[in-house]
Amino acid sequence: MTAPEQYASVRYIVTDVQAAIDFYTTHLGFTLNTSAAPAFADVVRGPLRLLLSGPASSGARATPDDAATAGRNRIHLIVDDLDAEIDRLRSASLPLRSDLVTGPGGRQILLADPDGNLIELFQPAHRPGAPTSATP
Repeated sequence: MTAPEQYASVRYIVTDVQAAIDFYTTHLGFTLNTSAAPAFADVVRGPLRLLLSGPASSGARATPDDAATAGRNRIHLIVDDLDAEIDRLRSASLPLRSDLVTGPGGRQILLADPDGNLIELFQPAHRPGAPTSATP
């Protein structure tokens, strides 16, 4: 069991827990923390604990029918080289859901997991004297 203050947790409702585990651990650098597949698993990357709740999980069963589809919310992952990540993901035939967007804080693109949940890959703009882990 992890201490509650060790991670920030986000729950994604998924249709196939094992497919979600494979996606996040293979393509996005998460590690498997616990698994009770096919109902539930959680994967970890740094301070983020992503709860993957399948149809049989209590988290999914508590979701109202009118909120059962993936939404506009997303997790935000900082990357060092966005162009290399985009090339790697495209070569794995993964679904990028937006064009590359550049703004004052950096560049980003959206990726979808097997259930359509969004992941934002973000490369901060380099600013002299600023920390490299800035967020928009």
